[in-house]
Amino acid sequence: MTQGWTTVIKPKGRLLDLKLHEIWKYRDLIFMFVKRDFKTMYKQTILGPLWIILNPIMTTLIQVFVFGNIAGMSTDGTPQFLFYLSGNALWIYFSKCFTQTANTFIGNAAVFGKVYFPRLVSPISVTISGLITFFVQFILLAVSIIYYYMRGEISPNFYMAFLPLLLIELAMLSMGCGIIVSALTTKYRDLSILVTFGIQIWMYASAIIFPVSSLPEKWAKILMINPVVPIIETARYGFTGHGTFSMSYLLLSFIETIIILFVGVVIFNKVEKTFMDTV
Repeated sequence: MTQGWTTVIKPKGRLLDLKLHEIWKYRDLIFMFVKRDFKTMYKQTILGPLWIILNPIMTTLIQVFVFGNIAGMSTDGTPQFLFYLSGNALWIYFSKCFTQTANTFIGNAAVFGKVYFPRLVSPISVTISGLITFFVQFILLAVSIIYYYMRGEISPNFYMAFLPLLLIELAMLSMGCGIIVSALTTKYRDLSILVTFGIQIWMYASAIIFPVSSLPEKWAKILMINPVVPIIETARYGFTGHGTFSMSYLLLSFIETIIILFVGVVIFNKVEKTFMDTV
């Protein structure tokens, strides 16, 4: 009497054999990783989760002092504190997800070498756990919006409803960029060092400290090709009623995000089969 196998282990033979359905089967593991990431984020710190609020506040106050007061940079009619805070809230989420995802293979090599599970579970859990931090910071942002609205300095509009879609796009973009870097760092460790430096340069090219409207039209069009910029500008426009909103550039940003994510997943899928030989 023949007995059928309950589990079949076989190599992936095709580049596009992504098996994304497995991710749903491991949704409990994603939840466990999210819980782990949030618990260990501020472990053995004095202020603990309070850093979630202090981080954007301190960053924003420094930017107000340096770029707003000393450099005298325009905020396009938006109160300085709210202008920088709205950009920082979204950028902190993006940069955190990007840098942590870029460390997927190196940081999880010990776990990946012992047990099988879809490797995309790790970067997905990072983007989800980052949302928890963002929502806490958004409370601070919402309070600031209400305060300046009551003072008559801003006029929020219905474009605020785009925020969930903008967050999804940021999550996809950060994961796509992160897993590309993560896949490449299995062979080229120098990239992990360059990520921190590169993310700082990217911030200055993402209209976090200045509005796109303050640039000449030629440079503004070039800057809007950066997929992060239309997201930041759309969010600010919805929060304050000031700034630049362009549906065409927002769609371009979304297309760029889809392409980056697709390329990232394909490269990630290819590298995960042999990364233990090179890490």
